[in-house]
Amino acid sequence: MTEQKAPVAAAVIYAKDVSRLSAFYARVANLAIAHEEAGHASLGSAALQLFIVAMNAHVAARVQIAQPPVPRENTALKFIFPVTSLSAAREFAAEANGALKPAESEWTFDGHRHCDGLDPEGNVFQLRERA
Repeated sequence: MTEQKAPVAAAVIYAKDVSRLSAFYARVANLAIAHEEAGHASLGSAALQLFIVAMNAHVAARVQIAQPPVPRENTALKFIFPVTSLSAAREFAAEANGALKPAESEWTFDGHRHCDGLDPEGNVFQLRERA
């Protein structure tokens, strides 16, 4: 009898470019890419499974991607990923065509330093490190 792993939290991000967003979150949020193929990818850690799924073609046609990214804030959700270093994550985000707000924008709450950022498609996310 094989031992089953306990379920972990999971989230989905719809993307125009699955490969680009998968690489971004793998680097910035330190998630391992478990599976990737045309149209979807699965990334994860011990506590989270993140799915990157291609947008429906009709929706994707209306989504404009800019560089630098323009915030797409018309959602009620914001994902928060733990990192060991906001400073290092800021560099990783910039290298991967995303952005993390400057250090002056960080704040401390509940024993963590927090900072918002944008992925390459403009989705708003937040990173936090232990204070």
